Amino acid sequence: MDLVRTTDELVGLLGAWTGGSGPLYRRLAGALRQLIDLGSLAPGERLPSERALAAALRVSRTTVVAAYDHLRQEGVLESRQGSGTRVDSARAPVRADGWTPGGSGNPVYGTLLRTDDSVISASCLLTPALDGVERAVREVVAQDLPALMAESTYHPRGLPALREAICRYYERRGLPTHPDQIVVTTGGHQAVSLVAQLYLNRGSTVVAEEPSFAGCLDLMRDRDAEIVPVPLDEQGIDPMGVRRAIAEHHPHLIFVMPSYHNPTGTMMSAARRRELGELSARHGVPILEDSAYTGIRAEDEPAPLAAYAPRGAEIITVDSLTKVAWAGLRVGWLRAPAEMALRLSRRKVLADLASPLLNQAIAVRLLDDYEALADERSRELREAMAHMEGMLRRDLPEWEWRTPDGGAALWVRLPGVDARSFAQVAMCHDVELVPGSFMSATDGGGYDSHFRLPVSFDHGTREELVWRLARAWRELRRHGPVDVTLPDRLVV
Repeated sequence: MDLVRTTDELVGLLGAWTGGSGPLYRRLAGALRQLIDLGSLAPGERLPSERALAAALRVSRTTVVAAYDHLRQEGVLESRQGSGTRVDSARAPVRADGWTPGGSGNPVYGTLLRTDDSVISASCLLTPALDGVERAVREVVAQDLPALMAESTYHPRGLPALREAICRYYERRGLPTHPDQIVVTTGGHQAVSLVAQLYLNRGSTVVAEEPSFAGCLDLMRDRDAEIVPVPLDEQGIDPMGVRRAIAEHHPHLIFVMPSYHNPTGTMMSAARRRELGELSARHGVPILEDSAYTGIRAEDEPAPLAAYAPRGAEIITVDSLTKVAWAGLRVGWLRAPAEMALRLSRRKVLADLASPLLNQAIAVRLLDDYEALADERSRELREAMAHMEGMLRRDLPEWEWRTPDGGAALWVRLPGVDARSFAQVAMCHDVELVPGSFMSATDGGGYDSHFRLPVSFDHGTREELVWRLARAWRELRRHGPVDVTLPDRLVV
């Protein structure tokens, strides 16, 4: 089999490769070697030409040539006339199980695996723990631990007390729910993955908002599904576009993020939620409602989409405590019709048997205090958003964005500039960005000039981030893409 890695895929896998010290070509060689050692680049796999990779990374061809030469000397790469540059076919990856981190080219996965603290990564939305998390942990240890440790089963569908707490949470939001409809998952990401596994196969079609969240699109593409993009406006996904997509493509699933859309931060109106629910019931198309992207919350936020759906609509609602309480808790859940929840719980057992009971016990206490926690997080991020917007208006007045209805990031448009080019320049200033093309179901989808900018950093990191971005922007506007042409050793 002739394995060929496209240039765009390789650029995505490399992520923030410019971080660290030493000559630029050695940093590139080191990043490529790491991908090979981890198995992300397979033995015998052909790499892009020096010219193509240099153009994509916005560096000189000399830099890529030197990196490839360095790896050839180490026996990592091999070149044969007429077949280009390949990973040495005799080289086994350090991870022999074939694990491929970030195999989709999504820079989010590379960020989670990297340990280089010199780079400020804007590819992930991570939230530090609120004080209420520590309080909940202490209460669980003091009051709940003996009973918890006496549990004699994994509780694959979730700790009963947590499933009941989730039902109370939905009751308060106007969505009556029975524990049989709940499956607890290891974060919202796993919940979306389980739904994709159950509903999608090779050739399945998914209607999704355009743009959409790269992580979820990757889970669906991993099932060899075809994504049918539908644009959204300030009220959410275009219902006429959804109707056309249903008529033309007969989708197996509709994927939306009503509260709040990632990456734009748009809140879907109650009318749109009702209309989508009616379309689901009328045409028998299930809807996956991802509500895990919280943060800043609007005062008039509607109830979950499932609350507006008529009888017969099949709505699967995903949520989590990650963005509200703490990213490290890794507790999420899904709400579905009872028969579908049972099927999804079987997928959960195959994935990891069950989620940790101690984390679930902590989540019980957090959910009963959810509104207070969500308000605290919203106030914190609203201040962060105002701070970020103020600095951008001051230092980068050419940039354009719309203040989001909610969430924790800005969807920035760079006037007249490809965000991939800017992302490569920003990497040279130790900032990692996710270009808008990664958030598109199509090839760019008209979002090549956009990127997502999280605000959930501490005050000092936000200031440093904007300072680095402003330097990178000035460099790009004055000098164009990165061009490192000088050799590392001069002979005179």
